[in-house]
Amino acid sequence: LPRHIGSGPLHRSTRADARSSPPYAAPSIAGGASTRPGFVKALTPLDATALVAGSMIGSAIFITPADIMRQVGSPGLLLLVWAITAVVIVLGALSYGELSAMFPKTGGLYIYLREGISPMFGFLYGWALFAVIQTGAIAAVGAAFSRFAAVLVPALTPDVFLGATVQLPSGPIEVGLSWQRVLAIASIVLLTWINVRGVRTAALLQTALTVIKVTLLAALIALGFSIGRNASVVAANFGAGFWPTTGLTWSLLPLLGAAMVGSIAASDLWYQIGFSAGEIKNPVRDIPRAMLFGTLIVTMLYLLANVAYLSILPASAIAHAPQDRVGTAALEAVFGAPGLYLMAGAIMISCFGCDNAIILSGARVYYAMARDGLFLRAAANLHPKYKTPSVALIAQGVWASILCLSGTYSQLLDYMVFASLLFYVLTVCALFALRIRRPAAVRPVRAIGYPVLPAIYLVSTTLICVNLLVRKPEYTWPGLAIIALGIPLYLWQR
Repeated sequence: LPRHIGSGPLHRSTRADARSSPPYAAPSIAGGASTRPGFVKALTPLDATALVAGSMIGSAIFITPADIMRQVGSPGLLLLVWAITAVVIVLGALSYGELSAMFPKTGGLYIYLREGISPMFGFLYGWALFAVIQTGAIAAVGAAFSRFAAVLVPALTPDVFLGATVQLPSGPIEVGLSWQRVLAIASIVLLTWINVRGVRTAALLQTALTVIKVTLLAALIALGFSIGRNASVVAANFGAGFWPTTGLTWSLLPLLGAAMVGSIAASDLWYQIGFSAGEIKNPVRDIPRAMLFGTLIVTMLYLLANVAYLSILPASAIAHAPQDRVGTAALEAVFGAPGLYLMAGAIMISCFGCDNAIILSGARVYYAMARDGLFLRAAANLHPKYKTPSVALIAQGVWASILCLSGTYSQLLDYMVFASLLFYVLTVCALFALRIRRPAAVRPVRAIGYPVLPAIYLVSTTLICVNLLVRKPEYTWPGLAIIALGIPLYLWQR
């Protein structure tokens, strides 16, 4: 950005910070994290949309409906949770489009928060991303990949053969190695290696896998509306038992908010296309479009997938699916044992594609932070041959593999979702702050419905955060503590 655009208090404080920082941190406010030449502009509009959809569609849509059904207890509330989530996510995409066009720089939300609020908030996001949001998502999807692989290869058991029990605020967990965890780590290592070898290779793989898994999800939906439709199940799920016996009351809102952890986890990471802005051919145009179209496509598929589940399985069978594998239970009900194996293979493909997308995206944030002197110094360099942030990719892969040793799926998602929601709130605050402090800044794309729609998004995500703090303190307070640990780290780095 031109210097005069950032002439307010934020700009002055950043210059003051730079005097005590390493020399390479000085261009921070001007977006220096991505102005350095080196990235390959290889991503097309189709690749960008595939990255959005691919980051969203993983394993959660085939697993989390079980936990949501157990919490809400009725098919109508299950669908309501997914419908509210769809509205929240699409509103977020409409709001973030303005920021992505203003700052078409590698780093995404890290850049938006750095410029809109302060460099410290940008760092806290990057820190939370590395500590739990991105790496936790990579580990959780890797764990799901191995969980469904165990359907095809029963020898891949979850039993820990080397480890110990550790007590967390959310309960005890077995930390160590099992054959499922070994496979999860192996998949992360393989995908990290693919991404080190070039963004074009990773993008081609991602686009192909996204097409496959969107097709598979659409096929599941088609089955639920055709040969898989069970008339007696439909009558029970969409009849008198559709809503809770108490009816719809305001007292259900806290319950719905807590249940949305699963649906938001399934729909999260849509904004990560902004992380790779430096490698998109036309980021100003393509990122806002990819966010909007990607979120619309996936959230509609998710809602229809839950209708399909309710057309195939009784509500009790969804709530108590073995190991929460609702997707495999649905196809097993339609095709018998072959359906179980077919769906397990399809979900493995979905998980593999999701992990590829989030491994590709996350490393770009650590690269941007390193350029500002706020991450491993070596991560500021690109691979001399492949022009990828190889050190950042490897650091991310190592920590995600360590998190795999925890063996948790739902706990990692709970920690990840709350941290993500906090930064959802802060990013929209950055949108409002930039409108006030930089009214003359160039905005190639403006948030649709500003200020009403962004305000609705801000209020809704804030209410979900507050609700989770009250109803799931064993997950939310540790998440807050992880983020707070970033404050002394930031002060030390500066």
